[in-house]
Amino acid sequence: MNVHDSERLAGLLEEAGYVRAPEDADGDADVVVFNTCAVRENADNRLYGNLGRLAPRKASRPGMQIAVGGCLAQKDRDTIVRKAPWVDVVFGTHNIGSLPVLLERARVQEEAQVEIAESLEAFPSTLPTRRESAYAAWVSISVGCNNTCTFCIVPALRGKEKDRRPGDILAEVEALVAEGVSEITLLGQNVNAYGSDIGDREAFSKLLRACGAIDGLERVRFTSPHPRDFTDDVIAAMAETPNVMPQLHMPLQSGSDQVLKAMRRSYRQERYLGIIEKVRAAIPHAAITTDVIVGFPGETEADFEETLHVVREARFAQAFTFQYSKRPGTPAATMDDQIPKEVVQARYERLVALQEEISWEENKKQVGRTLELMVAEGEGRKDGATHRLSGRAPDNRLVHFTKPEQEVRPGDVVTVEVTYAAPHHLLAEGEVLAVRRTRAGDAWEKRTAVAAAEPAGVMLGLPKVGVPAPLLAATSGCGCD
Repeated sequence: MNVHDSERLAGLLEEAGYVRAPEDADGDADVVVFNTCAVRENADNRLYGNLGRLAPRKASRPGMQIAVGGCLAQKDRDTIVRKAPWVDVVFGTHNIGSLPVLLERARVQEEAQVEIAESLEAFPSTLPTRRESAYAAWVSISVGCNNTCTFCIVPALRGKEKDRRPGDILAEVEALVAEGVSEITLLGQNVNAYGSDIGDREAFSKLLRACGAIDGLERVRFTSPHPRDFTDDVIAAMAETPNVMPQLHMPLQSGSDQVLKAMRRSYRQERYLGIIEKVRAAIPHAAITTDVIVGFPGETEADFEETLHVVREARFAQAFTFQYSKRPGTPAATMDDQIPKEVVQARYERLVALQEEISWEENKKQVGRTLELMVAEGEGRKDGATHRLSGRAPDNRLVHFTKPEQEVRPGDVVTVEVTYAAPHHLLAEGEVLAVRRTRAGDAWEKRTAVAAAEPAGVMLGLPKVGVPAPLLAATSGCGCD
């Protein structure tokens, strides 16, 4: 969701005449924007560390501007200006559309501008977007959250859930497909709670089926659902809609009923494992991933063993594991029995070791399977191998494959046979069985050609007169991984 917000910020600024700076050029850019997260404590530390690093550069470069937005800005609006008085603009989660005006106002008035709206006035998907990918796109279907999990600050910062109208969502998807997009990911804080704001409990499953009817849309994903709202009609829509991918990311957080109750999570272990069982029965090859928090206040060794039990039973393809982070303003921050750091660390390491073992075993089951991969752009080849490309399988597993003689472009589809499995990726080292050139690949090729042809310093969306617009470097301060 933060990545999609950053795409909107970039789109707004480019429409206002700003030009994107080269990668890693934040110290030389005229404008640096931090889009922040407040889920974990290290997000705060990273933000202030980055702001401190930029302070001397800003002091030596008159006219340079720094803006801080997102959840941390919403939470710490006054603290940011006090700790980093060289920041020019602070804007909240509901003020993305105001950034260009706030930058201009700060420039003219020569003083910091702080604008924090407490509620959403216009759905942010109406804003221009500079998508990072030519063939894959995020589509927000709701913002905000109606839950009250005791460890989470997000509802206080993003507000109550607000749903988009189904027709607006589908119109955006159809427009994206017309541009060459072949994969979309539906986004919501609790994406499958969609419909509560418009009075339709089956609205999410209907939306999945409607996406299945859009010609040219090859892959549909969504994140993140909540177990409370995961109903049988959603499972049926996933199983019966061919372009909805066999992938499910469903946060567990804890396997202990006592800890789930303290977290104010409205499901228990039996309910969670029951959903997993139903999904696997309907979609046998589904890859299921999750989030787990270790060391929540009051978590006993027996509670932690219950989490390990659920991990063994669910056999997640991957788990995003977090050590509990105390967030001021949440009920959990003031609970008794905060767990010592060394205990949390030891449990975390045990959980990671178990999940690594399971991930590897589950990946080994993929060896010998024939998979269709959507070719990715610059993803995963950390070994420096130039003879390999990477792609995503329908279940979202990362697969490195041998580069074929025939040209393939990001967004194209290749068919390969898996020959080797590692815990976090698969290899297809043999000959590529088939290559299908796609409209998505065409879109990537066209976008690349346009970018290469653009002269440096051209102002985007404004007449080519006057001084060049300031450069932009967009940097995420998100620490939620």
